[in-house]
Amino acid sequence: MSQLTADKQFVGSVPQLYDELLVPLIFAPYARDLAQRAARRPISTLLEVAAGTGAVTRELAEQLPAGAAITATDLNQPMLDQAARAGTLRPVTWRQADAMQLPFPDASFDAVVCQFGVMFFPDRVHAYAQARRVLRPGGALIFNTRDRIEANDFADTVQSALYTLYTDDPPRFMARTPHGWARRAGAGDRHRRGRARAALRRGRDRGHHQRAGRRSGGVIRAGYAPTTTRNVRLMRAAATRASRGRP
Repeated sequence: MSQLTADKQFVGSVPQLYDELLVPLIFAPYARDLAQRAARRPISTLLEVAAGTGAVTRELAEQLPAGAAITATDLNQPMLDQAARAGTLRPVTWRQADAMQLPFPDASFDAVVCQFGVMFFPDRVHAYAQARRVLRPGGALIFNTRDRIEANDFADTVQSALYTLYTDDPPRFMARTPHGWARRAGAGDRHRRGRARAALRRGRDRGHHQRAGRRSGGVIRAGYAPTTTRNVRLMRAAATRASRGRP
């Protein structure tokens, strides 16, 4: 199994720890922001891709009109199981699905939403094309992603702390995948991005696509939650305790 393939496996105790620790620490503010962007649009049916443990799904259930149907999908069934256990304020359809081959008919949704998931797509252009295929005319793909890890003080500090603790084999997951969207931009990827931008322009001209948020290369650039200094201290302390075998 390759590292990038392993990076997409969220199983075992990961879903519960992800939901209980990482969602409030990192993901909740951006889930709220993404749901607010979606709620500004007229939506009767919405598809969420890479829903994880339901951080955005819960916000969508609160902010979208009562009649709007929400379908939340993820590649990893254990993550969806955790989301279903946490629950939402109203019914949501949970379904395991691969963003590379969405199991829905053409023109099925008014919006496709994805929080911090595009970095995991093996072929982003194909995944974006799948999203566009299932969107109705005038629909929107609304997503966010992270910049390079060096541009994020919190993540960069955490990784640096881990590097000092595990010098022989430091964990590189954060830089490689969550913050790898911009880094994995070789000539071939730049060519694919050029095709993607051209496709997005064509879709926008036809009224089929709308981008939202602070624009940079067609993505919403997002950092981490507030109280960065305190969060970094907590993460450093946790890493130090783990290295010494203490809980």
